[in-house]
Amino acid sequence: MLKRHCQRTAPVDAVGRGGTAKRLATMLALAAWLALAGPLCAREALGAGDTVRVTVFQNPDLTTEARISEQGTIAFPLLGAVPVAGQTPVEAGARIAEQLRQGRFVKDPHVSVSVLEVRSRQVSVLGHVGRPGRYALDATSARLTDVLALAGGIAQGGDDTVVVVGKRDGKATRMEVNLPALYRSGDLSRNVELQAGDVVYARPAPLFYIYGEVQRAGAYRVEPGTTVMSALSLGGGLTPRGTVRGLKIHRRAADGKLHTLEAQVTDPVEPNDVLYVRESLF
Repeated sequence: MLKRHCQRTAPVDAVGRGGTAKRLATMLALAAWLALAGPLCAREALGAGDTVRVTVFQNPDLTTEARISEQGTIAFPLLGAVPVAGQTPVEAGARIAEQLRQGRFVKDPHVSVSVLEVRSRQVSVLGHVGRPGRYALDATSARLTDVLALAGGIAQGGDDTVVVVGKRDGKATRMEVNLPALYRSGDLSRNVELQAGDVVYARPAPLFYIYGEVQRAGAYRVEPGTTVMSALSLGGGLTPRGTVRGLKIHRRAADGKLHTLEAQVTDPVEPNDVLYVRESLF
């Protein structure tokens, strides 16, 4: 399980009731913390399944590590079940501090909440990647390329185009993203921001097959612009008995029927084509 740490959680209600100098120093420290941590944690709402650590300054007996329940609560000493789902760590710390103050359990509580493990915001990465599995999203790894990098990238035999399936505004969506085209064009708008529950599928690369009188019969990847001539070169060229006359392509149509086509060396090759090189009779 990928772990995420958002440890820069603010000491909530940190301004004490001491002298002016002490209050000013505390306020400056709090402002500096917010400037640093705000961009990192503001978007990371807690959810069911996440594991958090709650710390109350100068009250180590109240330090708690808990997993957020399906009801969106954690069990906290003195307070019982505290709702935290849907809140950022800072907001959750503020709620706990307020309840401790209202219950008069701690006079001036300084509470911080740290995220130890993320389970509420995950995506599934399947297919031809280095490490298929479920990966957590956070402020630094929510883009498609970030998650693919966590999964080890596209594995050998994987296609350049990946499919992202999920929901947006309550509607099922399906997006195809060509990774090389994304970088060639520099259009990073196609580097989609993933959401919890999305599925990223790296499908197998399209192949064609060649057999008959060629040096290396077998399956080869269909690249953009692949022609019969380039297919023959991938197969090592013709054997001494082979001929380019009478080349045939076996191609399955959209209706599922298999058709046999006479081929020229300049004809394009399509995924799943089977190219047959016949033996010369002379």
